Amino acid sequence: MKQVPIKKLRQKMIKKVTTFALILLLLSVIALPALGKDDNSDDETNFIIPDHGYTVDYYRSYGEPVMQVSVTGDPEFNRGETAELKVKIANCGVIDGFQRLNANQKRINDSIEETTALQELDEEKECTTAKDIEATLQSETKYIEVEATSSVQSVEELETGHTSTLSYTIKIDGDTPAGNYELLLPVTYEYQSNVRTLTADVINLGVTGMDYVRDYNTKTETLRIPVSIKNKPKLEVTNVSGSLVQGESKVIEVTYKNARESVAKDALARIIVMSPLSTEKSIVRLGDMGPGEEKTARFEIAADRGAVVKNYGINSEIKYVGEDGETSFSEKMKVNVPLEATETKFSITGIAIILIILIALYQIGNTHRKRNKNNKKASGDENE
Repeated sequence: MKQVPIKKLRQKMIKKVTTFALILLLLSVIALPALGKDDNSDDETNFIIPDHGYTVDYYRSYGEPVMQVSVTGDPEFNRGETAELKVKIANCGVIDGFQRLNANQKRINDSIEETTALQELDEEKECTTAKDIEATLQSETKYIEVEATSSVQSVEELETGHTSTLSYTIKIDGDTPAGNYELLLPVTYEYQSNVRTLTADVINLGVTGMDYVRDYNTKTETLRIPVSIKNKPKLEVTNVSGSLVQGESKVIEVTYKNARESVAKDALARIIVMSPLSTEKSIVRLGDMGPGEEKTARFEIAADRGAVVKNYGINSEIKYVGEDGETSFSEKMKVNVPLEATETKFSITGIAIILIILIALYQIGNTHRKRNKNNKKASGDENE
């Protein structure tokens, strides 16, 4: 009889525990997410953009950013040069004016509303500020290459009247004709196109910490950067005649040409030789060299008797005065000269020496024979 009440008691206890567990489960589903909210959850709510039913537009601004660009430093470059191109980008945008719109809120009085409208007007002044700027340098000519790693530059924000310096790396081809060129700089950015004031009804969306809704436009404009390539002579070796011989000095003729548009004045050609080659006169005057003109220099070069038979690449350069009056040097040029082995032959001097030796030996032998003959006659007379 005592076991029945105990069984019922256990059943009641199980029901209570189960009910309590269900209550805790419901509380964890409902209450814990709310307790676990942090500042980030508020930020996510604030990303809700209220539509026009929750905003009022008091003013409309007229103006936007205007970008201009200029080269910082010398915009003139040399052929074959790898250079850092620094450009200054400037925001020259201006506000053309504001328009007061016929907008009002029913639940605030006129004095407060006018203050609110003027506050929106102050925010509208940011319409000329460029944000998230990306400037990509491009070249339309095969002679100028923009290094890919530096071709895209960015600026977080640029207010009107402010500038920012961008840096790019460009490579000038060695065969680039002198003259003026243009590089393109497409610039993409965002700017504020309108500001709307939030009404009190926005609280129904759960949005907090916001006073305005800002509309943005994206704009791309292409700027042009002028650069120029210096008008300089390009000097090159067009012909080499002559060869070297082991143990001898030979004259080598080197023909140089001015392959470019400007005159190389008072040109001096120089060769740089090293052992086993040598020269007593390494510089030859060429004089003025006009565009397309060729001049030939004669160099006397000696080769050691033990020099290896092969082709020798001799360095050469030309010093000249450019049209700007400055002294310049050409690029290093190679003068390829073959060296030949000495021919095996007797010289006249060698033959003469050999003849003298032979005559001397003959005279010595002849004298020796005469002495022997005289000695024999002398000994014969004594015997008689």
